[in-house]
Amino acid sequence: MMGRLVRMAVGWFYLSFYALSLLGLMCVILTVYWMQLWHGGFAWDGTSRLVFNYHPVFMVAGSVVVYSAASLVYRLPQSWVGPKLPWKIGHAVLHLLAFILTVLGLVVVFQFHNHENTVSLYSLHSWLGIVTVFLFACQWFLGFVVFLLPWVSVWLRSLLKPIHVFFGAVILFLSIASVISGINEKLFFSLNNNTQPYSSLPSEAVFANSTGMLVVVFGLLVLYILLVSSWKRPEPGILSEGQPLLRDGE
Repeated sequence: MMGRLVRMAVGWFYLSFYALSLLGLMCVILTVYWMQLWHGGFAWDGTSRLVFNYHPVFMVAGSVVVYSAASLVYRLPQSWVGPKLPWKIGHAVLHLLAFILTVLGLVVVFQFHNHENTVSLYSLHSWLGIVTVFLFACQWFLGFVVFLLPWVSVWLRSLLKPIHVFFGAVILFLSIASVISGINEKLFFSLNNNTQPYSSLPSEAVFANSTGMLVVVFGLLVLYILLVSSWKRPEPGILSEGQPLLRDGE
């Protein structure tokens, strides 16, 4: 009976994990396909409208998918045993990669706006994006200083850990909100003077809206995995109900 419970607990975790991985990959692929099929593909010449098409791809890949992967490092049962430092480094490196991709997404949109003499930072989408990137930068820097460098005291880490976890979830929520509002804004601009307006739900609108809904589902599954207490890395000497099952099942 115990062995069956172990297999069920481990199997349910990995089913959720693999489903999440597939959803994240689909989010990125569908965003690339949207830009390729309806907006002409990609270019990094600084003068073409095609440079803008990197923006949604980098934002979905960086601020949502890779960011989520970094947030879930400590949910892997393999991270529960042995030294914690390698997992801390992996957590920090993945977040840094997510931040780099996000910054690249900002670079291309500002580059495009400057070339087109377009005003920047006036829409709700842009405000959400800038706030998200600012919080992301602060979160990564403070996380590196407090949790990765060795000279910070244990009591300070314990004090700041709930705040770190809270803002991690806040940043993910804001990232998803930024992506959804960005998809909506892009459709309003691209279909504004089209023979098929947004309100008539042309194929691009259906495809992009569906991609946005997939991003939302991805985010909800990430939050689900983060909130299941039995899948959290246990504190030394403390295991919540269900955690021994996962550990024993390794």
